[in-house]
Amino acid sequence: MNTDPIQLHKQYMVNTYAPNLLLTRGQGCRVWDSTGRSYLDFLGGIAVTQVGHCHPKLVSAIQKQAATLMHVSNLYYNENAPRLAAKLVEKFGVPGRVFFCNSGAEANEGLIKLARLWGHPTGRYEIVSMRNSFHGRTLAAITATGQPKYQKGFEPLPTGFVYADYNDLESVKAALSHKTVAILVEAVQGEGGVVPATPEFMKGLRALCDEKNLLLLCDEVQCGMGRTGTWFGFQSYGVQADACSLAKGLGGGIPIGAFVVGPKLSEVFQPGNHASTFGGNPVACAAALAVIDIMEKERLLENVKRMSELLHGELKKLAAKYPWMVEVRGRGLMVGVVLDRPAKEFEKALLAKGLITIATADRVIRMLPPLTLTSGDVREAVRILDEAAGQMIAG
Repeated sequence: MNTDPIQLHKQYMVNTYAPNLLLTRGQGCRVWDSTGRSYLDFLGGIAVTQVGHCHPKLVSAIQKQAATLMHVSNLYYNENAPRLAAKLVEKFGVPGRVFFCNSGAEANEGLIKLARLWGHPTGRYEIVSMRNSFHGRTLAAITATGQPKYQKGFEPLPTGFVYADYNDLESVKAALSHKTVAILVEAVQGEGGVVPATPEFMKGLRALCDEKNLLLLCDEVQCGMGRTGTWFGFQSYGVQADACSLAKGLGGGIPIGAFVVGPKLSEVFQPGNHASTFGGNPVACAAALAVIDIMEKERLLENVKRMSELLHGELKKLAAKYPWMVEVRGRGLMVGVVLDRPAKEFEKALLAKGLITIATADRVIRMLPPLTLTSGDVREAVRILDEAAGQMIAG
């Protein structure tokens, strides 16, 4: 039998991805491929490796729990899930409860079900989401996602979703009806091109939900867990969500999702309304507890603010040097460099020089490095960006 992983992947795995490197090891902000070449990872597993690759405390927590108890199901208590829930409610900022699942799409599905159950007595079920948003790949999540390219071929889509323009409060108001139960929004649209919400928009959404008795649901799958410099992205706008979804960076590399609900929604779900076999798994929760502990003890939120200021500043200098880099945007360590041309070629040029990024929204280079980023990492990344940009011009 062929034992080459790349050939096995091509032969046996469903053709939903187009990988181009075999990565075999990671440490901190770096990964290595099967030839031993090192890369600076400014993608972080798509906003997952919040505390870097293979942080010793995270590895130890996973190993210890795996050797003690791996799984018991939610028919029994385990020690880690309630401890993690308490931590997440503390970070959320108001009294509430947590449901654990395995991914961001599942977390958003849970929010959708929760909103519908909350609105059911009044006949409300419709959710307003934003154009250019991204909420996951399940049927309900791609319907909530305001991008037709993710929905094409999967029709008929579930009913109960309408779209408004991001950062346009009047568009949201126009989308409301007597059927509206909630507004679903990302504080920073990631897949949509690293577009931050304006303060006026987020504050306006909160006021609108209060006025109309609607739920403000925040998708924190990519912009949460410290990436924007606060525990949750909505917190940097001085607003409070009624509920939010989490995944990606929550487990630092171990699959785990969750949604956190505030007082208005704490008692809506009852036994039998929702479930997940692996939700609250002891190993996944041990990993998430370790991630939070590392972030607290290593003061990573402060590091995000320092490193994002440095990174944004250096990228803006590059943009001044290369006019085809038309904008640098984002919040914290969720950064987009907007080009005046398709970004895929530049992504490939950066990879060839040892910097991992990702092209998104056609013309944007998206960067989601670990929150443990150092000034040396930033300067190395900017040097590679400069070299690749210079070669593209020369070529």
